[in-house]
Amino acid sequence: MSNPNVESKASRQTLPVYAATGLRVSDGVNFGDALADADDLVLDDVYSLDEHASQVPLAIVQNGADEFTIAKGSKTGISGNPLHLDCAITLMGPDGTAFDAVILVEVDQNEETIANIYLLPLAPLLPNTGYRLVGIDRAAARARLAEAACASFARGTCITLANGQQCKIEDLCVGDKVLTRDDGPQPVRWIGQTTMRAIGDFAPVVIAKGTLNNENDLIVSPNHRLFIYQRIDQVGAGRSEVLVKAKHLLNGSTVTRQSGGFAEYFQLLFDDHQIIFAEGIAAESLILNDRTTPALPRELAQKIGHDLHLHANRPHEDFEIGSDDLIGDDIAERLRRASFI
Repeated sequence: MSNPNVESKASRQTLPVYAATGLRVSDGVNFGDALADADDLVLDDVYSLDEHASQVPLAIVQNGADEFTIAKGSKTGISGNPLHLDCAITLMGPDGTAFDAVILVEVDQNEETIANIYLLPLAPLLPNTGYRLVGIDRAAARARLAEAACASFARGTCITLANGQQCKIEDLCVGDKVLTRDDGPQPVRWIGQTTMRAIGDFAPVVIAKGTLNNENDLIVSPNHRLFIYQRIDQVGAGRSEVLVKAKHLLNGSTVTRQSGGFAEYFQLLFDDHQIIFAEGIAAESLILNDRTTPALPRELAQKIGHDLHLHANRPHEDFEIGSDDLIGDDIAERLRRASFI
């Protein structure tokens, strides 16, 4: 069993959640009650978000395939308490639009009783609006959380092949050799394709042409990490090579969210976690670990441990910097300048 007191950047993630008390049943069997765990939920109950409720950052650490704890320094919850991924739910808005969310249960590590319940919405919820509970899935919570953690490129992204040619990601085939930073030409082992709602914190990030010396816009999932070399340290990382999530580069001008509609994503899997080149920017491929494997198709997940394996830590993963490590405004512009100086 992993030691819950040992944290790494690779295992830590921060989720924008609502406290369960911010959502109450406005019509239905549990009228007046706050959001509960799966055992106490009743289909067709209508929930409303309090107008004063706001999302708070819940920092968690994954210690194993199904073991989570509240991380040190989390803005909500008690550090060290276990966190249970209770269930995925589907809410239906007044216009018939479906909203997916995950219910998380914090357990008091001493009393072994429920300490707090949180809702992780995968699309924004409006206050004082009725959302009918139409689905409860106890088995899907891990997969929903994993989908948000996967490194994904949008349709149309040009990937650099081993021969230097550019190929749109949707035209790649299993077995095609792609240029990697650390291991030269490497064959693609699997290509995933998913469609997600492009709304809120999970909307794709658009890095405009030229922002990081990219020849075209690069559109990736928010948690997708980019590998950038600084000739001079412009962001206070203490080193020249950095790995930074796309969402940490948002500046409202050259790095923005593409909200509205749906995002069609592709994932590239290699024998090892790789740094490849997308629109000229060095970016990570899909990493196989305890966080991401629940998002894989069942037949592929079953191969892990046989033909495939979980990816071991690579040297470049130690270069990751988080939002707390970044110094100054407009990190994207600082990194662009740093690559030229």
